[in-house]
Amino acid sequence: MSGNPQHNRQAWSVLIVSTLAFTVCFMVWMMFGVIGIPIRKMLGLNATEFGLLTAMPVLTGSLVRVPLGIWTDRFGGRIVMACLMAVTVPAIWLMSYATEYWHFIVIGLFVGLAGGAFSVGTPYVARWFPKQRQGMAMGVYGAGNSGAAVNKFVAPVLLVAFGWAIVPQVYAAIMLGTLVLFWFFSHSDPSHLVPSHVKFTDQLKALKDPKVLKYCQYYSIVFGGYVALSLWMVQYYVGEYGLDIRIAALLAACFSLPGGVLRAIGGILSDKYGAHSVTWWVMWVCWICLFLLSYPQTDFTVLTVNGPSTFHIGLNVYAFTGLMAVLGVAMAFGKASVFKYISDDYPGNIGAISGIVGLAGGLGGFVLPIMFGLLMDLTGIRSSAFMLMYGVVWVSLIWMYLTEVRQLPLLGGARSANRTSKS
Repeated sequence: MSGNPQHNRQAWSVLIVSTLAFTVCFMVWMMFGVIGIPIRKMLGLNATEFGLLTAMPVLTGSLVRVPLGIWTDRFGGRIVMACLMAVTVPAIWLMSYATEYWHFIVIGLFVGLAGGAFSVGTPYVARWFPKQRQGMAMGVYGAGNSGAAVNKFVAPVLLVAFGWAIVPQVYAAIMLGTLVLFWFFSHSDPSHLVPSHVKFTDQLKALKDPKVLKYCQYYSIVFGGYVALSLWMVQYYVGEYGLDIRIAALLAACFSLPGGVLRAIGGILSDKYGAHSVTWWVMWVCWICLFLLSYPQTDFTVLTVNGPSTFHIGLNVYAFTGLMAVLGVAMAFGKASVFKYISDDYPGNIGAISGIVGLAGGLGGFVLPIMFGLLMDLTGIRSSAFMLMYGVVWVSLIWMYLTEVRQLPLLGGARSANRTSKS
C-alpha cells in the first residue's frame, strides 16, 4: 500500500463499496435462477426454453464487458459503474409487469447489463493497490459473485410470501439504494486513466494474443460454469430430488456462496503461489468433482447364483451437495487466479483484457444453460449438464499442459538455459 494514509483509506473505501455494488449487481443478474421456476410453470416452458430464459441476462452482461472495461480505462470506474447501475433500475422494476415469454426475454436483456459490472470494478479496484496486492484486491471484489447466493436466500422468501413479481420490485429498490451509497463512498484518481493517445483499436489488439485466448477458455469454465450452475441448480434440486423451492435454493447456495466469497482467498493464494499453480490444481479438482457428478441415477440388475439382484447407483442429496460445495470452492479460486494472470501479464491494460476475458466467461454462462436444457430435453438425463462441463474441463487441462506445464523444468535446468539464451 502507499505510504499516504488518505490514499490508503480511499483505496479500502473504494474496494468495500465496489464489492457491495458488484454483489447487488450479481444478485440481480442471477434473479431468473429462482423466479424463473414459477415463471416456467406459468408459461409452460420446456427445459430448453427455460435455459434460454435464464441465459438472456447473461448474454447482455457478457457482451457489454469489453466496452465497459475499455470505458473504465478511459473515463474511470466510478462514473462508469454509477451510470451502469442507474440504467438497470427501470428495467429491473419493469420485470414485475411482464406476462408473456417475449416480455421476459426482452426485459431480461436490459436487466443483464448489471452483469457487466465485473469488468468495471476489476480494473477500478486493482489500480488502487500495489502490484503485489492486486490479486487480493481483485479477489475481494470478485467475492461479489456471492450475490448469486444472496439471491437464493432473499428471492425464495419473497416469492413464497408475496409471489414472484415482488422480487424485481425489491431488487430495483436495493439497486437504487446501493447506487447512492456507491456514489458517496467511492473516489476517482486521474492517474488511473489510460492516456488519451491510446486508441480503441490499440486496446482490442489483445484479441490476437494467444495467452488472452487461453485465459478466456479457463474463465469460461470457472466463471461461465459458475454462472450457469448458479442459474440451473435450484430447478435441478426441485426436479431431481423433489425438494421445496426454499430448501432447494438453500442447498444451491452451498455452491454459490463459497463460489463467490472464497474468491478473495483465491486472490491471496495467487499472489503467494502464482496464478499458474492455483489454476492447475483448480482444474484437477473440477475434473474430479464433475466426473462424479456426471453419473446419472442408475438401476441395474445382476444375475447372481440366487437369481436376479437389483442395485441402485446415484448420488443422494447430501453427497451431491457436498461435491457441489467443493466445486464452488475450486471455481472461486480459479476465478481469482485467472485475473492474477491478467494483472501480471497486462498491468497497463487491465480494463480491456479483463473485459475480453470476462466476455468469454459470460458467454460461457450464456451458452451453458441453453445446452443444459437442450441436453436434458434430448436425453432425459439431468446429470448431462455435468457431463458437458466435464468435457470442457478436459480441454483446459490439455491446453494448460501443452502451453504451461510441459514447459516447466523439473529441476530448473531448462529454465536456466532459456534465460541464458535470452541474455
